[in-house]
Amino acid sequence: MKRLAIYCGSASPADPRYVQLAYDVGAQLAARGIGLVYGGGRLGLMGAVATGAKDAGGEVIGIIPEALVKAEVANHDCDELISVSGMHERKQKFTDLSDGFITLPGGVGTMDELWEAMSWSQLGYHSDPVGILNAFGFYDDLLAFNAKMAAVGFVRPAHQNILIAADTITELLAKMEAYQPHTPIFRMKAEDL
Repeated sequence: MKRLAIYCGSASPADPRYVQLAYDVGAQLAARGIGLVYGGGRLGLMGAVATGAKDAGGEVIGIIPEALVKAEVANHDCDELISVSGMHERKQKFTDLSDGFITLPGGVGTMDELWEAMSWSQLGYHSDPVGILNAFGFYDDLLAFNAKMAAVGFVRPAHQNILIAADTITELLAKMEAYQPHTPIFRMKAEDL
């Protein structure tokens, strides 16, 4: 994995562990020679993950919608800051420039990015690992919901291992490195669906 897209919140929660987590993830990616592709913002967890990567000498590519550049939240310290017309183009760029995806704690926008990465993987638009860092148990309920979707039958057996979860970045990266792509829907026969 040469570059990873990191999805995370642009907010700074009152609990400082979240911002520190993002900073540490950026630094650890850089230490491993993995470039960071992220939302291009300078605020919250987004800003912290970029700063962590830059402070550790890593590559940082930001992808930000034009409207947010105009709102003056863009991080101009990126090695490359790509301005796009909107969120759909932003998510496509994440996919084009990355070898996998990691979701850190975040809100609605972060969830949108995670679910789209999973959906695109299931369909076959990419075959890269999709990881979720469940630090501090933040995603316990989401992981339980994902398991419920599978148990009820809304996630096919072939796609039940798309989402890779771990509590630490070290464990998550190891699992992502070992990821074996599944058979996407685009290559399945009707009787398999």
